[in-house]
Amino acid sequence: MVFSLNGMYLATASEKGTMIRVHLVAQATKSHSFRRGTYPSTIYSLAFSPSVDLPDVLVATSSSGSLHMFFLDASRNARRQANTLFSSVIPGSVTDALDPANHHVIHNVVTADIKSCLAVHSVENSQNSSKFPSLKTVIYIVTHNGYFREYLIGTTKSNESSWLLEREFNLLDAYSGSPKQNELHID
Repeated sequence: MVFSLNGMYLATASEKGTMIRVHLVAQATKSHSFRRGTYPSTIYSLAFSPSVDLPDVLVATSSSGSLHMFFLDASRNARRQANTLFSSVIPGSVTDALDPANHHVIHNVVTADIKSCLAVHSVENSQNSSKFPSLKTVIYIVTHNGYFREYLIGTTKSNESSWLLEREFNLLDAYSGSPKQNELHID
């Protein structure tokens, strides 16, 4: 469970870890539901983006070792729901969960079953050509076995995503005085 920095949202995960729900605190209502996956997985960490002017981003890590990134952009959600045949039959929270435009996954971010904690460092808008990401998100992950990883995730307006492990080092090595930056070591 985690609050957004401005206190507007509260995110929770189902006991099985398959659903992530976002609630509007002031209205005490559910605003979004996202399917993280179909297999049960313990959610280790949830974090909201710090941005105010850009779409709200929620990220999660789980015992599966994957990172999940969800967009809470109301205009994107409204546009998608208006264009679907099911929008008149299926409630909005269900279409949120099924809409891939709201969800991006990076597999094997950490070793499965290694606990982790994450933070969204920044979300930046990029106004470059359509080949370049329109949104750049920087995510920090610290694992229980001592690794710090910084990921750069880019998403385009056409919902394509790319990611880059920007840097990684073992905090235990850094503490002992022998940092091994940029050493790729995924257990």
